[in-house]
Amino acid sequence: MSLFITFEGGEGSGKSFQAKMLFRRLSQIAVPVLLTREPGGTPFGERLGRWLKRAKDTEISPLTELMLFNACRAQLVAEVIKPALASGKVVISDRYADSTTVYQGYGRGLDLTMVKATNKAATQGLTPDLTILLDIAAESGLGRKLAGKPDRFEQETPAFHGKIREGYLKLASKEPRRWLVIDGTQPKKKIADIIWPRVSRLISERGG
Repeated sequence: MSLFITFEGGEGSGKSFQAKMLFRRLSQIAVPVLLTREPGGTPFGERLGRWLKRAKDTEISPLTELMLFNACRAQLVAEVIKPALASGKVVISDRYADSTTVYQGYGRGLDLTMVKATNKAATQGLTPDLTILLDIAAESGLGRKLAGKPDRFEQETPAFHGKIREGYLKLASKEPRRWLVIDGTQPKKKIADIIWPRVSRLISERGG
């Protein structure tokens, strides 16, 4: 009954909270489930991911970002995601390849064909069964993050974050069957209650 679900969204969209909520809900009904995240999910990915998000006094080119995020992703897919799916688990990932398409493609301005080809190599062609996008205006999302110490991406300009939102909505419009777009400004419980019927239907279709 393997099923691959990813959560996407700009900074402060609430995707991490909803990914954890879904993980807990599936665990409570004894569905075999694994929760992971990008960048990270493996010892290699965690170390490199922290550096990518927190590096100071280091100029990281967009192309270098693309390659390093995909290095983390390649390890995660090979070490964690594919084995979990092969064992029949539901895998939930807080970010996946669409994040790179949006952040390094739409945001940084790298050629989208190259970005997608690099993503495909790193993922071995593995595409989510469902991608949940929590859509929220860039200013609203960033406003939610003021309490913490901003990372490299959170410190980017409002124009950059506007491109991120635009990129996500473009991707979702091209694959409406894979994407579930939800207004991220709604109450957390309401968002979770929108997600659950779609996920439970997929599980039922897979014989779970």
